[in-house]
Amino acid sequence: MLWRQFKANFNYTNRSASTKLLLSGNCFANTLNRLLGTQLINDGRVLVVEEDTKKSNSQERSMKFPIVWLRDNCQCSECFHGTTKSRKTNWEPCNNIAARAARVVANAEKNAIIIDWQDAHKSEYDLQWLRKRDFSPEQRKAYIESVYKPKEVVWGKQEFADVLKIYDFQKIIGDDTELYNWIRSLAIYGVNIVKNAPHDTTVAQQLGNRIGIIKKTAYGEQFEIKSKENPSNYAYLMVPLPLHIDVPYYENIAGIHILHCLVQSAKGGENTLTDGFYVADQIRQHYPKYYESLLKTPVDWHDIGKDGDIEYHNIWREPVINLDVDGRYHRINFNTIKRDSHFSVPLEAVDLWYEAYNKFIEIANETAVQFKTHPGDVFVFNNRRMLHGRTAFEDTPDNKRHLIGAYVDWDYIYSKMRVLQTKLGITHE
Repeated sequence: MLWRQFKANFNYTNRSASTKLLLSGNCFANTLNRLLGTQLINDGRVLVVEEDTKKSNSQERSMKFPIVWLRDNCQCSECFHGTTKSRKTNWEPCNNIAARAARVVANAEKNAIIIDWQDAHKSEYDLQWLRKRDFSPEQRKAYIESVYKPKEVVWGKQEFADVLKIYDFQKIIGDDTELYNWIRSLAIYGVNIVKNAPHDTTVAQQLGNRIGIIKKTAYGEQFEIKSKENPSNYAYLMVPLPLHIDVPYYENIAGIHILHCLVQSAKGGENTLTDGFYVADQIRQHYPKYYESLLKTPVDWHDIGKDGDIEYHNIWREPVINLDVDGRYHRINFNTIKRDSHFSVPLEAVDLWYEAYNKFIEIANETAVQFKTHPGDVFVFNNRRMLHGRTAFEDTPDNKRHLIGAYVDWDYIYSKMRVLQTKLGITHE
């Protein structure tokens, strides 16, 4: 009786005043999160949904949703294709009539909000579905860091031993939980080592295919890293390879670098590594003018040559430091070897940029760690973040160095993470 009376009284007809209605009684006694009521505010443009969370520290919680967003995201079969998770309507959110609520009902039995629209359409929203899409700063942050992309942990030289995680090749190949832990570790820390890989030239490809699809470049799907006569790439020389990011001359830069050690030189050939996000953070904190220059000054990166039958002339212009739409570090472009002599910026920007770039190099070298991989090790790192290099090595009949490399784009990695989170029932607060 109480519910019918509440439902009958809860009728909006283009009201501008704020109205609040709460449920009473024990009709939600067996529900963990109880729907208490709703309220239209801001001239009917925002819907407030109140629920009892049954938590000792916060008994009631309010969620806010723009009315136009609710109309745009109607989940009925007329508006939404459930199998493909896609809108299928041509409705325009700016339609004034369609985006006005004529009646809002809090349905206790369904634990849902039902809206009758002024264009005679009806929408129903599950409370749990709404909760995941709450517009509060806390929920937006939780979604970005738990579903969209995990929050990175930047690290310096002293923290390297703590952040470097070790994984087993066969476990990654055969166990989804281990696969998830491996790629999530890469997303957070940017580097790890896979041990016990077989002496097989397809190891890098196997790991890449376990995630998604190998990225093909001008150097192929897989590429051999060893001393070569008439090399097409500086990495094929025996001289020291300075810290760098691979392929900054690609708009769609390689995501992770999978580097399988088949043969390791006894003399030289140590890996060097530093966290480019950490370097950027140090410059942001201590050298703000340099940070602005590295953030805003576009640099010409290029790669011109021939590898086998493939000729290439790649150019991409982008600053050293790049942020995403949320202000998080997204990509570092750093490769002195592949920095073009063309520098298409105003004359007055050049001197400051060189000062900033030199400071970046200085901090990167100061914070670099050095280690050596061995046959059966796979060195894996975020190529948009980790500056890597190696020391010189000797190439003699009894001192060879042979590695196999491959790339995978982050789109595939993040997709696999989300699929596995759902499949394995993993949640991150």
